[in-house]
Amino acid sequence: MCDHKTAEHSVGFPVAVVLPAGGTGERTGLQTPKQFCTFFGRPLISYTIQAFERVSWIHSIVVVVAKENMDLMMDIIQHFQHRKVRAVPGGSTRHRSIRNGVLALSEGEDGQMVERPKVVIIHDAVRPFVEDDFLYKIAMAAMEQGAAGAVRPLVSTVIATTSEGYLDHSLERAKYRASEMPQGFTYDVIYQAYQRCSESDFEFGTECLHLALHYCGTNAKLIEGPPTLWKVTYKRDLAAAESIIKDTLSRSACVVTDGSVQAATLAEALQKPTGALNMELDIIPDLMGDNARYLLKEWNFIQVSVNNSFLSEVEALMMALEAANRALLHPLVVIWVS
Repeated sequence: MCDHKTAEHSVGFPVAVVLPAGGTGERTGLQTPKQFCTFFGRPLISYTIQAFERVSWIHSIVVVVAKENMDLMMDIIQHFQHRKVRAVPGGSTRHRSIRNGVLALSEGEDGQMVERPKVVIIHDAVRPFVEDDFLYKIAMAAMEQGAAGAVRPLVSTVIATTSEGYLDHSLERAKYRASEMPQGFTYDVIYQAYQRCSESDFEFGTECLHLALHYCGTNAKLIEGPPTLWKVTYKRDLAAAESIIKDTLSRSACVVTDGSVQAATLAEALQKPTGALNMELDIIPDLMGDNARYLLKEWNFIQVSVNNSFLSEVEALMMALEAANRALLHPLVVIWVS
């Protein structure tokens, strides 16, 4: 989730994404795993998928979920009409799940071999606030260096303790960074790393960049990431995520003109003042055909009518929203010019 006005980049090689989503949500203290917690009628993982779907140069997305959640994930993909996405079952640990996702990129849903991507981006399903520009930096650095990863400054000092529970030593915070997601790799590097790593790595390891260095000799390029890369981990993070999602979704709206030239002119006149408020308006004549995608993309709708049939136009819009099972962020706005 990011500003709609982010400049569009392009890359000259195929890029795929692996989203590990097999967590149980133990640290949130909730029965529902956090990736499936719902915000404004949409599960958290759907927002993360959406962040990657809007990037034109990302060709495919593999979501790795626990076997018992496969049916739920398939329902989410179908209900929210996610493109370029498929779900595969995960393993018993994080690295086993990511390996399953990487292997899935080399074969189609029918089991047939397909062309492998040049670069694989690995990202947590519970980090929905990833920005297009940063994904581009990770992808390009991974292609050039073989591996790349996001880092952030340490917030707290890291200390080591003795077996008796006393301070042993502390690390100089300025010399260290927190490893974050996303991380990018050429397919060959991450594939070979998982082919060569030990059973101990699969069982206890969590850091993909370490595998690339240790088993492939690939020293990752580290890129300072924005503060929006934080991970939904604890119950309190769910409230923060909801607030950020609401703020982000409030920055855009879809204006429906029902094909009227006068209504379109009025809608265009609205674009300048709303732009000054950092809000983007998409203007469409109706919600038919390709425009139906706005029913899933947008959360705010404005109906502009310039004739006496505005009630039927509003009714048609409301019926379309109801049929799409859409929960609006704000009430429908109707502008009627008689």
